[in-house]
Amino acid sequence: MKIASVEAIPLSIPFTYGGSAYRLGAQPALVLDMCLVRVETNTGVVGWGDAFAYSSRTAVATAVRDMVAPLAVGADASDITALSRKLQKALHIFGRYGITMHALSGLDIALWDIAGKVAGKPLHALIGGNGRKTIPAYASLLRYMDAAQVARHAALAVSEGFAAIKLHETDEAVLAAARAAVPTAVPLTLDVNCAWTPEEALAICGRLSAHRPHWIEEPVFPPEDFASLRRVRDATGVAIAAGENWCTELQFRHALDAGAVDIIQPSVSKVGGVTEFLKVLDLADARKVRVAPHSPYFGPGALATLHLLTRVGEPAWFELYYLDAEANLFGDALKATRGVMAIPQGPGLGFDPDPVVIERYRTDRG
Repeated sequence: MKIASVEAIPLSIPFTYGGSAYRLGAQPALVLDMCLVRVETNTGVVGWGDAFAYSSRTAVATAVRDMVAPLAVGADASDITALSRKLQKALHIFGRYGITMHALSGLDIALWDIAGKVAGKPLHALIGGNGRKTIPAYASLLRYMDAAQVARHAALAVSEGFAAIKLHETDEAVLAAARAAVPTAVPLTLDVNCAWTPEEALAICGRLSAHRPHWIEEPVFPPEDFASLRRVRDATGVAIAAGENWCTELQFRHALDAGAVDIIQPSVSKVGGVTEFLKVLDLADARKVRVAPHSPYFGPGALATLHLLTRVGEPAWFELYYLDAEANLFGDALKATRGVMAIPQGPGLGFDPDPVVIERYRTDRG
């Protein structure tokens, strides 16, 4: 079975979330940027992948089309691990992180979707999942920069049954307001997206510990400064989580060798796809480190994460962006019911994206 075609499909789907402070890079509007990767074999089997593309969908789609597709077409679609290594090696001159790896992640996810469809089994059955049918989700609130709004939305998410709440804020007063609004039994996490220097992180995380954050995510810039992450972890006693910006198992291994984090957060659409994610899970098992995947997605990467969570020890949570999208690629498949997500049971990823939604929101047609 050979790869016959690889297509990049950039999408832009508007959303609302009850605020206006959210901004990622140069993104000018509240939209979910995606780059779907459609792979078809010479036997007619189609698989779908997801290359991380927030605020970069055009660049990522170009990388898929111009860098990845020419090397992938004609390759054996069934030997995914070998192809992953071959393409990483062929493209390493362009960097083993960032957009190059995001594009490769999309291809890899699509190939695992194909593998499941050919076998007639869901992805979780191919990777040795534990057989669970559901997974608890935590509400990942976007940035509000307003204490009252954060408190209101955090309390609403708790009332809807979410297992935990994540904030994307940097102001201590906002964290305090959320902690006051959320019952003590509900974990409250904080993602600051590499906001601080190591010295700032040491001072601020020490103060924030009074508000009992379950973890503080990416407190230091740059995110690969493992030595500084360890300093913050050791000095403050706060659990440190990171990994959404690390690519390949190698970076995770280096981070754990440095004692940088308590919780690792691989992102399937960034790390190198399912193949590299599985290597990270094996590493976590060997080091006895908790895994909390980065998964604020609504495409095939989200479905892949649900499957991968069947390989994660307890507590295992799915990160769900707390927003309302104008359209959904998979209907209600990526919606939580009382804070719980269903693990797809169909072959491969379990669902194919809605062609009507793709046609309406793709951005590469005039």
